[in-house]
Amino acid sequence: MSSEMIRVLVVDDDAGARALHGRFVSGTPGFALVGTAGTGAAAIERGLRGGIDLILLDMRLPDISGVEVLHRLRTLGARSPDVLVISSSRDQVTVRQALAARVVGYLVKPFTQEALRDRLGVYRAERRARERNERDRPLAQGEIDRLLSTGRIRIPDAAAVSPRPPAAAGARTAPDPSAGISDAAARGPSARLPKGLAEVTLTRILEALDPVAPISANELAERCSISRATARRYLDYLVAEGTIDLAHRYGRRGRPEVLYRLAPAPAG
Repeated sequence: MSSEMIRVLVVDDDAGARALHGRFVSGTPGFALVGTAGTGAAAIERGLRGGIDLILLDMRLPDISGVEVLHRLRTLGARSPDVLVISSSRDQVTVRQALAARVVGYLVKPFTQEALRDRLGVYRAERRARERNERDRPLAQGEIDRLLSTGRIRIPDAAAVSPRPPAAAGARTAPDPSAGISDAAARGPSARLPKGLAEVTLTRILEALDPVAPISANELAERCSISRATARRYLDYLVAEGTIDLAHRYGRRGRPEVLYRLAPAPAG
C-alpha cells in the first residue's frame, strides 16, 4: 500500500452498509479500506491499535454510541484518527455532540457514492494542507530542546498567532486594522489549528467574511463551496478566537437567523 494512501476504517452496525460504504471508499482514488467494524467496542479496539487515518463512523451502534466512541478515540491525542460521521441521526443533540468532538464532517445517510467521494476529496485536500502547514511551522526553543532530548516533538496547545497570508494580485485584500478591524481579525486565528480544521479552508472563509455586511452560515457555505456543517465548525472556532462577531436577523416567524461578520476594532 502506498504511503500516500489514506487508510480508512468503516464502522456501522449494518453489514450491508459496511460492505457498500467499503466499496465506496475502495473506489475513491487516494483512499484504502483497511477494515470494518460492527460495534463501538470493535471500533475503539481497532483505533487504539493504530494504522488508521480516517474512520467513517455511524452514530447508532448496538453496544455504545458513536459519541462515546469519539470520546474514547480522542484520548489518543495527536494519534487519534480523523472521523467522518456517516449516520441517519439528525437530532440536534447527536449532531452537536459529534461536531463538538471535532469530526471532519457529518454525512447523513443514505448518500450516493458521488456524495461520499466529494467529501473524501475535500478531506484529502484539507489534510494535505494541514500537513504542509505543520511541516513549515517554525519550532519554538522548547520544542527543539524536547526533540534533542527525546527525539520527539510535542506540539503545544497554545501557539503564537501568525499573520494572514498576503492576498494574490487582483484578489480582495484583507482589512487593515486602521480601517476599523480588530487586531484579532487582522491577524487571523492561531497558527496551530484544532484537529479537523485546515488553513486553506480557513483562509477562504476569512476572505469571504466582511466587517460591515454580516452573512449567515448557509450563505458562507455557498460562497466558499463547502457544506453548512463545515462552515459552522470554522465559524464556531473563529467566534471562540474573537475574530468574528455574531448578529441576528429576525424574520416574520421562527427562530432568528445567526449572522457572522469580522469583529470591529474596539473604540479608542
